[in-house]
Amino acid sequence: MLTVRPRGTNDILPGEAERWQFVERTVQALCTAWHYREIRTPVFEHTELFLRGVGEVTDIVEKEMYTFEDKGQRSLTLRPEGTAPAARAYLENKLYAEPQPIKLYYIGAMFRYDRPQAGRFRQFHQFGVEVFGAKEPEADAEVIALAMEFYRILGISGLELHINTVGCPECRHAIRQSLKEYLTPRKGLLCPACRSRAERNPLRVLDCKETACADLVGDAPTPLDNACDECRRHFEGVLRYLDVAGLPYIINPRLVRGLDYYTRTAFEILASGVGAQSAVGGGGRYDGLVEVCGGPPTPGVGFALGLERTLLLLKEQRPEAGAASRLEVFVATAGETKETAMQILFRLRRLGIVSDADLTGRSLKAQMKYAGKLKARVVVIVGDEELARGAVTVRRMDTGQQEEVPLDDLAEVLKALLK
Repeated sequence: MLTVRPRGTNDILPGEAERWQFVERTVQALCTAWHYREIRTPVFEHTELFLRGVGEVTDIVEKEMYTFEDKGQRSLTLRPEGTAPAARAYLENKLYAEPQPIKLYYIGAMFRYDRPQAGRFRQFHQFGVEVFGAKEPEADAEVIALAMEFYRILGISGLELHINTVGCPECRHAIRQSLKEYLTPRKGLLCPACRSRAERNPLRVLDCKETACADLVGDAPTPLDNACDECRRHFEGVLRYLDVAGLPYIINPRLVRGLDYYTRTAFEILASGVGAQSAVGGGGRYDGLVEVCGGPPTPGVGFALGLERTLLLLKEQRPEAGAASRLEVFVATAGETKETAMQILFRLRRLGIVSDADLTGRSLKAQMKYAGKLKARVVVIVGDEELARGAVTVRRMDTGQQEEVPLDDLAEVLKALLK
């Protein structure tokens, strides 16, 4: 049926779109103030980028990617996340030749074949930040602080910051080995997906949301238990700078992220109000990603926040935020005054006054009724007799009071009324 949108997609209609614009303006102002620059990458990339960057044994690659062949038999994928494309752009456009670190942000649509639920769609949107070229813990803390500042500015409360270290290539082997030893005799109790993960990528078992698996790993060894001294020092440094920023956090030793490129710091921001307690965003460090994409060893750290879930929280906690701008002035015609009325309309709009007029030839009575439905604050009536005197009628819709105003004084009178 052509009149039904595809499952897992959503129409952003007038009224809701204004909330999106409010959130997007908040992102742009915040990132500009923190000296992050915007990047816009293609909606689709070569599939190999995600196979190598995200990891072939992740749920995204195995189950969720929208992959297709173009007419040149090239395998392309709608981007399921924004970090790998940002790393590709960093390399391809030689941003490594600029003063480091490179601090980027993006807002864009992502695509994953997943079961639609509250705040989660197959086409969804993320606000993300990526920092390339900084290995110090200060960078991790700054990225996390920026994410939390975004929610503070929006006025969203009740969030928890969970943080962990997932180790580095040097200590990852010990982490995986200890997990394998713990999971092997218990494999039969795991969900089907985790039985496979236990062999290929045991860290992912810690991330499983199935109740049986979550209960089973309660006593499992964690990355924090097996972290090397350098990873521990880095993690302690991140926590120290979060303390400096005055940000409360919860150390969650079983927190891992679902993508293979994460190293050391991993974090999630949890909220209630989007169904069950759930993550609205997260991120971490990915020091090996640029190298996996074919570049030199380059440290990186970033996050991605789900905008649909953010908007659910905003609507619940601050329903007035981002409300549509109210129509301030409606310009109505009475008689043969349409051209003059349109001149007045365009003039008011150039002055920044939210204005509208009838475009369908309604009578004056119908225009007034229409202005009421649009909830206009003021109606400017352009009539033949008043216009002959160089004036128009200004009517307040809340009180019904009206007065004749010289055309030359109209803008100032309206500004005073609209204050």
